[in-house]
Amino acid sequence: MEFKRFLVNKLILFFVLSTLITIAVSLTGSAFDGNARLGYAELLVPIAYAAICVLPTFVTWSRKELSPKQLLIRKALMLVLVEGVILGIAFTSSVIDTSRIQVVLVIAGSVLVIFVLTHLFMWLKDSAEAKRINLDLEKYQKVHE
Repeated sequence: MEFKRFLVNKLILFFVLSTLITIAVSLTGSAFDGNARLGYAELLVPIAYAAICVLPTFVTWSRKELSPKQLLIRKALMLVLVEGVILGIAFTSSVIDTSRIQVVLVIAGSVLVIFVLTHLFMWLKDSAEAKRINLDLEKYQKVHE
């Protein structure tokens, strides 16, 4: 994949992650600290998390097409890196109560769910794009027969 397209995909990923992280923060925050009031600065936290989570996805970049095994290994590494980054942030944060195992498990579970949903959304986008390209190719072939 050319690097420019790779970067465009990362930008799309950033916006998908921003949305999913905002939902996850809202749900988990309501569950564990429903009475908390947030200021405008806190609205940027999910965006910062999304930006940070995009960085480990660069382990999937390759000039050549990756084999399914190579891609799976890189995706697993990416998940470990994202989990590590987010849990690292959680454990160093004075706001997140990581002394409660439930909080840590919910954060780790949220990262996994967001990881799976993000890959599902990106696959659906890529699948729709592939379908469109195939239809265009079919039309082109019919015109040039």
